[in-house]
Amino acid sequence: QVQLVESGGGSVQAGGSLRLSCAGSGYTYNNNCMAWFRQAPGKEREGVAAIYTGGGSTFYADSVKGRFTISQDNAKNTVYLQMNSLKPEDTAMYYCAADIPTIVTMCGISADFGYWGQGTQVTVSS
Repeated sequence: QVQLVESGGGSVQAGGSLRLSCAGSGYTYNNNCMAWFRQAPGKEREGVAAIYTGGGSTFYADSVKGRFTISQDNAKNTVYLQMNSLKPEDTAMYYCAADIPTIVTMCGISADFGYWGQGTQVTVSS
């Protein structure tokens, strides 16, 4: 019954920006760990950013710190990933994930996520 639906992917040139959205349903919004992952062809799945919805604590991979921002909108039961200064190496399928429910000490980009969306493609050209 839990569903996560991503949107906002697309194709941009290096240096451009995109804003990804993850709309959740079928669960209580508060006290969850929500995250964004990405996977490029032939590469391992990589945790990008996470947010604890109960208090707003955020976590980022070193490769995106200062460029990406994860945020939440409680009223819309949605999490976002604002991606700025995009690089060709950011090209990947981006997935939304959720750990429902959890505590803040168990939230992060290496947490155990049991729910996943279908993904949205991000392509960054040189």
